[in-house]
Amino acid sequence: MSRISHKTLAALPSNSPQSSPTFGLSSTYFSSVNMHYIQYGIGCLVSLLLTVAKGHEDKLFTRSPAFAAYPYPTFFIECPEIGASGSHMDIAHAHDGSGYFPELRWPITTADTQEYVLLCEDPDEPLAAPVIHGLYYGIPPMFVGLHRSDFVEADSRNDPYRLRGGFKYGANGGGGVYLAPQPARGQGPHRYFFELIALNHTIDQSKLSPMANFDEIAREIEGKIIGWGEWFGVIERT
Repeated sequence: MSRISHKTLAALPSNSPQSSPTFGLSSTYFSSVNMHYIQYGIGCLVSLLLTVAKGHEDKLFTRSPAFAAYPYPTFFIECPEIGASGSHMDIAHAHDGSGYFPELRWPITTADTQEYVLLCEDPDEPLAAPVIHGLYYGIPPMFVGLHRSDFVEADSRNDPYRLRGGFKYGANGGGGVYLAPQPARGQGPHRYFFELIALNHTIDQSKLSPMANFDEIAREIEGKIIGWGEWFGVIERT
């Protein structure tokens, strides 16, 4: 599998930008942290400007009461192949092109993490609720990144919703593994939020439908959330 794990990072040279920070807290580390905050600030500014124009960001799942204890992201998510949060997604990541799932990376979160859930939402559709473009659960706690090849369906007749990355996908607005962005022409820019949620207990999959839906996942993660991070990309079709 192409997923990125702790061992992958450990194999990188000490001066690699993807290496984990050491207890020495070198100047390189502080520069990296500062860059994270700068990128996060830029992303927040872009998001704020678009929110003022459209006003739907408060409907995202991570803005719901279930996240009252964690109203703000607790860790950063990067997308090396596109750029900082708020960057424009290229044609390769759009429905009009190849529809690739963006590569995501994040730091080791906490030893208490038992599972990750990943959700992709578009809050800028003129609808009552954000459109779900992707829903994934059972992501192993040792993962620190995902590649588009992880989102290919595994050849498993007994477990039809399992992906090659070793986790499962649920229902979205398109019916497949991932609904690639395709906003209506002339609607202006749409944001696609990739929200990664850390849980301190695994989801009881026996309580889910074969193809789990959003409401089921939301119910199962209640009281288990110990942090989250997000990255969003922007697409506009004129």
